[in-house]
Amino acid sequence: MTYEQLKEKINSISDKLIKVEQTSPKRLYLLCESENAYKVNRFVFEDLKARFVVATGIDSDNCYEIIYHFSYDQLGTFLNVKAFIRDRNNPHIESITPFIPGAEWTEREIHDILGVEFKNHPNMKKLILADNWPDGKHPIKKDYEYKKLK
Repeated sequence: MTYEQLKEKINSISDKLIKVEQTSPKRLYLLCESENAYKVNRFVFEDLKARFVVATGIDSDNCYEIIYHFSYDQLGTFLNVKAFIRDRNNPHIESITPFIPGAEWTEREIHDILGVEFKNHPNMKKLILADNWPDGKHPIKKDYEYKKLK
């Protein structure tokens, strides 16, 4: 498949996307709302046969962003699904672990440090925070208050 054919295939799910951004010659961002993230990720993984690498979470100014990073090895290209979670009071998104079991730990990490709930995750327990870490305290949220060590 050529790069142009890849872009054409991505157009088949344009109804699930806000837009597609090409930020460099070998990187495409597929922007979507959180409610479409499951279907977009499944398309990238199953239909395009891209390899899941990792996911990251960001506390942006007006929403949370979950970015799923895929490698499209056939063309040496990266595909990134950027999902926007608009509800800052109840941040949640559908887990992709039903079709990518390897996403389990990265979703748990994002939950620990950002507080995003991954619906239908098989094991949403703490991964990197201490067992006695207070519930509801997520250290990379912008509103988290760090206490200085004395």
